[in-house]
Amino acid sequence: MECSGQLTPHLMMAVGTAVIGSLQFGYNTGVINAPQNIIESFYNETWTDRFSEPISQTTLTALWSLSVAIFSVGGMFGSFSVGLFVNRFGRRNSMLMSNVLAFIAAAFMGFSKLAASWEMLIIGRFIVGLYSGLSTGFVPMYVEEISPTNLRGALGTLHQLGVVIGILMAQLRGTDEVNDDMQEMKEESQKMMRETKVFYYSTGIFERAGVSQPVYATIGAGTVNTAFTVVSLFVVERAGRRPLQLIGLMGMAVSAVLLTVALVLLDQFRWMSYVSIVAVFSFVAFFEIGPGPIPWFIVAELFSQGPRPAAIAVAGFSNWSANFLVGMGFQYVEQLCGPYVFVIFTILLLGFFVFTYFKVPETKGRTFDEIAAGFRQSAGRGDDKYSAAEEFNTLRGDNLDL
Repeated sequence: MECSGQLTPHLMMAVGTAVIGSLQFGYNTGVINAPQNIIESFYNETWTDRFSEPISQTTLTALWSLSVAIFSVGGMFGSFSVGLFVNRFGRRNSMLMSNVLAFIAAAFMGFSKLAASWEMLIIGRFIVGLYSGLSTGFVPMYVEEISPTNLRGALGTLHQLGVVIGILMAQLRGTDEVNDDMQEMKEESQKMMRETKVFYYSTGIFERAGVSQPVYATIGAGTVNTAFTVVSLFVVERAGRRPLQLIGLMGMAVSAVLLTVALVLLDQFRWMSYVSIVAVFSFVAFFEIGPGPIPWFIVAELFSQGPRPAAIAVAGFSNWSANFLVGMGFQYVEQLCGPYVFVIFTILLLGFFVFTYFKVPETKGRTFDEIAAGFRQSAGRGDDKYSAAEEFNTLRGDNLDL
């Protein structure tokens, strides 16, 4: 399929089937908060039946936090196990086998109420996290390896598109379920995107701007999230990976600064609330232009077939670990720093920009062998940075008029 260079029905079917795993990952990321009150009531009832006393608020909070966080823990284990599976069973067979975990997880969570066992619900969340962690390695690697060189970037972006569509589906479903419970909708909205904690502030920002139903505005941000993933899908093969990644990182950094300024001055200038809304939407858009989809598939491009599974396993484990740490620690950092918390994100984004500029090569239109040869050549001459002519050719893409 890679040699033809065309988007054949067979290729579309193979990629589309693989990306279903990405959609499930996104859905399970966003779906947990919609039924929070129902789950907490279930915990309370089960605890009372067992111990003949109501569950304490501290224990209830701990169980709920564990139910949410265990998903990322499962993802960490799953992502780090990618290499073990694909080296032993192959790419396609590994994806097929991992689907068993999705059914097992559904069984645990589905029958937890019948069995009056909150442990089954938590175990199910761990197993579906394990499945999601495996999928974040299997899907990008498989899609990149079966895709023609001239379509690798576009088809690789479909993994991220599946994730954000899954999250948006969970949000829309959650909104219907909790329409009469504004606090729960706020919790749902704050959990909307695992990629960036800007959404932690989104509902409050929209409320201050006078939006009557801020949760719908937050879902609007999720729609922007999906839309700009589609934009990236269509431009990644023309513009290249490096320019989109650099533009996205710098745009996110500027948006974070703008959001910080708007939040700091919010009490002094009423119109700053609208600036903050623009900053949120801008941050989301720039994220999906490059830093959202590109890191998932560029790892598969940078490594040859032998070390590729190990590299994807390390990258996936790093992603899931960072997500877990940010998810657990953000609220404490936010309490300490207030709106200045996004200064930390700005510094990190600028650091990523510098690293990408000096160390990440362009992979557009290059075969895996050519990319590997480029690394060997760079190591031999001790020069990882592009020359001025190479940098100009990379940034201009296919536009020969520049």
